[in-house]
Amino acid sequence: MSSAIVQKVWNFCNTLRDDGVGYGDYLEQLTYLLFLKMADEYSKPPHNRKLPLPKEFAWETLTAMKGAELEVHYINLLRELGKEKGILGQIFTKSQNKIQDPAKLSKLIDLIDKENWVMMGVKDKGDIYEGLLEKNAEDTKSGAGQYFTPRALIKAMVECVQPEAKKTIADPACGTGGFFLAAYDYLVEQHDLDKSQKQFLKYNTFFGNEIVAGTRRLALMNLFLHNIGDIDSDNFISSADALISASPTTYDYVLANPPFGKKSSQTFTNEEGEQEKEDLTYNRQDFWATTSNKQLNFVQHIRTMLKTTGIAAVVVPDNVLFEGGAGETVRKKLLEVTDLHTILRLPTGIFYANGVKANVIFFDNKPAGKEIWTKEVWVYDYRTNIHHTLKRNQLALDDLKDFIACYNPKNRHKRKETWSEANPDGRWRKYSINEITSRDKTSLDITWLKDKSLADLDNLPDPDVLAGEIIENLEAGLESFREIMLTINGK
Repeated sequence: MSSAIVQKVWNFCNTLRDDGVGYGDYLEQLTYLLFLKMADEYSKPPHNRKLPLPKEFAWETLTAMKGAELEVHYINLLRELGKEKGILGQIFTKSQNKIQDPAKLSKLIDLIDKENWVMMGVKDKGDIYEGLLEKNAEDTKSGAGQYFTPRALIKAMVECVQPEAKKTIADPACGTGGFFLAAYDYLVEQHDLDKSQKQFLKYNTFFGNEIVAGTRRLALMNLFLHNIGDIDSDNFISSADALISASPTTYDYVLANPPFGKKSSQTFTNEEGEQEKEDLTYNRQDFWATTSNKQLNFVQHIRTMLKTTGIAAVVVPDNVLFEGGAGETVRKKLLEVTDLHTILRLPTGIFYANGVKANVIFFDNKPAGKEIWTKEVWVYDYRTNIHHTLKRNQLALDDLKDFIACYNPKNRHKRKETWSEANPDGRWRKYSINEITSRDKTSLDITWLKDKSLADLDNLPDPDVLAGEIIENLEAGLESFREIMLTINGK
């Protein structure tokens, strides 16, 4: 596909934004219409496939109408297709028409109708959609950023884990499917897959959960456009809350960035008809600690999702590494029953959620045994004296190349520290299990580098970077105060 269609898709998005249709709403309408157009293409030569799409809602019914008639038909189509089974119903669940001008809707249908999307390159289709997803994440008003993990970080995590063909990959909070796509690309690029491996990759490799209907829809379409799954295949992204119960299946890999925010809650209506939130505590027999801390629950759940030979790479906020009580219990058990071998400390300014201080923990599951499986923990500090912002200095894969090299994916048992007494600025350092367990609360929140901005005024970052960091820290502090106030007020 030429860049011309990409430009058309983008330009039309800008036209609609003038009418108050944001990236998120545009993405949703694009998803519905693309799905219907591709279903139409699959039903014709050379494919000639019979698809579970009612004839009264076929693509031709949209191209044949204009004006108010088109608008009424489109609204009815969205409502009725949401009642269908399988991936069709999931794509159209809770769907609504957000393009109020029938002329603009007709123009978008015409734009999509002129292209053959099935024959178009997977990369081109994927690039359009991923680009829109990123733009949507940048639109802070939409709140979509919480479902979008920086793609550079995802790629680095996949490069470290190095997934193998014919193995399963899961994400219990998969957002728009970023981890799946990066793993798919890695497997295609790094392996010369035979026919059965390609079949397994397309239909049997990926499994996820996403409880937000709109985000799950975007994930399904994102995967479909990247050649994962099929228009009439089973839906492999569940709408169920992953934390409710143990996974019925265990997996070879779990790659995840569970949602930020410490507490799990559900909304209900009280006797006065007012909406209230209630903290959710998951009473799971397979959990080591019962807590309403969502992050700790995800860490425990992810461990239970793994085969005994399973491997996990998970983004977690700092509180998971230092919090007492349930946090300490979870850390001790994780060190005991898995090999928690690596921690990557991440800088602020890389997530769309402000003020987030996060890390990636890498651990390998192990069979039950009497001894502690973790012998040493390697820590890479990519936070101290590192300055990133979303606008001026976005995180790039090259920024994490040194970490990947230190991780040594080919043989992580042959690692070399870059830190030493002679080189106190080295970012890669190992700690024995005895050093870890002797720390207060078995804290894994470890740093040894000196913050140069505190000691040397000449090394202060640019004013806009400094201002951004101040804002992030203030917002993070306010969020903490809000949680304290909610706790005090019993909400």
